[in-house]
Amino acid sequence: MSIENSKSTTGTSIRVKDPCPINGMCPVCIEDCNVLCEVGKGALRGREVLYPSPEHFGKSTAASNKDYFLDWSHFQVMAELLGAKGIEENSDVAFFENVDIKTSFAARSKNPITQLLPVHIAGLGSTAVAKTNWRELASGAAMAGVSEVIGENVCGMDPDAVYSNGKVQKSPDLAFRVKSYTDFWDGKNGRIVIQTNVEDGRGGVDDYAQSKLDVTVIERKWGQGAKAIGGEVRLTSLERALELKSRGYIVMPDPEDKAVQKAFKAGVFKSFERHSRVGFPDETSFLEDIDQLRSKFKNVFLKTGAYKPEVVAFTMKCASEAKIDLLTFDAAGGGTGMSPVTHMNELSSPGIWLFSQVMACAKELKAQGRFVPDLAFAGGFINESQMYKAFALSDLGEGPLVKSIAMARGPITAALKGKHFSELAAKKQLPESFVSQYGSDPDKFFIKADDVQSRFESKKVGTDIPWGGVSLYTYFNERLGEGLKQLMAGTRKFKLGCIENEDIVALSEYASKVSGIETLDARAARVMKALL
Repeated sequence: MSIENSKSTTGTSIRVKDPCPINGMCPVCIEDCNVLCEVGKGALRGREVLYPSPEHFGKSTAASNKDYFLDWSHFQVMAELLGAKGIEENSDVAFFENVDIKTSFAARSKNPITQLLPVHIAGLGSTAVAKTNWRELASGAAMAGVSEVIGENVCGMDPDAVYSNGKVQKSPDLAFRVKSYTDFWDGKNGRIVIQTNVEDGRGGVDDYAQSKLDVTVIERKWGQGAKAIGGEVRLTSLERALELKSRGYIVMPDPEDKAVQKAFKAGVFKSFERHSRVGFPDETSFLEDIDQLRSKFKNVFLKTGAYKPEVVAFTMKCASEAKIDLLTFDAAGGGTGMSPVTHMNELSSPGIWLFSQVMACAKELKAQGRFVPDLAFAGGFINESQMYKAFALSDLGEGPLVKSIAMARGPITAALKGKHFSELAAKKQLPESFVSQYGSDPDKFFIKADDVQSRFESKKVGTDIPWGGVSLYTYFNERLGEGLKQLMAGTRKFKLGCIENEDIVALSEYASKVSGIETLDARAARVMKALL
């Protein structure tokens, strides 16, 4: 069924149950229809319909709802019985709780980074949902021993930031984001990372983060999988729109236009759009930039989106030449705030295709004896089975090249849920079914509350430690971490580096064709006869 004319992301629907297969319109469109489809709402509200429901901006995340006909469910993890790797083959020892899921990347640099879990939070920047829930996200990530990336445009969007000659001198918001993480950081596992784009580079964010806030890891951003036109946020006041335009951002419609000001004050539209400029990287300037960054930061990362195959090869070549410490590819379909719906659905390479292109490049670089950067992957990951399959698919014979899975929507949802339910508890408005099963006291229905409190005796859970941070820690540690341990024990791989390409099989010929992973029937035909 076509979803071209009816999307939950834009709050549109159609009148009938049997839409036209070509475009999703009602086969008979009538004059007196009160239902707002994509065409109808677009005719009334114009560009607003390009984006996820604007009225939910700042309190929601959004992503593609398109079926790409190939995803991680088209692969199966293979259980093992004979032997084990990474642990003694002893029934009293080879228990899933003894699986080691710690990871490290930048291991070939002078400053390797370890994490207690092979997952981190991808760049969450100036979008309102990240800012509103930052304490929850930062505390949860730090307590779990994983990294968190502060995304682009934070300083430029900070209303209290101080600039001099176009360079940021002070940003309370950026300082708050760094401190929210370091307050709970154990000093060893994970890092707080500053991500910068074109606007940040112009505004001197690199130097400010390093010299004033002691940030030691930087990530250059070339793009993201949800869109390819730069970062976007909504501004709900004319004063804010004028301020951001004065700082050099592109703001639409033009807040300085008197007709626009009149329309905004009359309520014709309720928010402005702030856009970031896109960059145009070339290899020479990129390598020079990385050399300059290495003189200031201990580690240098690169984040890119899901561009066409030629760009994947270009990115891998540049990252290899620059010896990037961690290269993150973000596949199509995700989004954390304001990516155009059409971009999320129709633009860029979906996960398995992009992943396979990256691995083809990695294989070629390895064959040539060139540097292959440690990899991270983003693109809608939310559970341990998807993570395991990604690790297995990235093995070229010496263990997974993917060292961490980058997540955004999953962690935001985990933090939001904890925050929301703690607020409901305070108001005594928890659903009766929830109370009957888990109780009404956050100290009890947050299953890891006691664990967190015992680790941080000088801080009080629920005040110093936000409940949303507890819920994110629980999601990372108790859900993803324990789930991954159980899967790895089922394949008898007790260290992350032991996961192999042959731990997964493809469930269709097409999945096999795209990924290079054998189908289960081909695997059976290849191995069974030789063992009999």
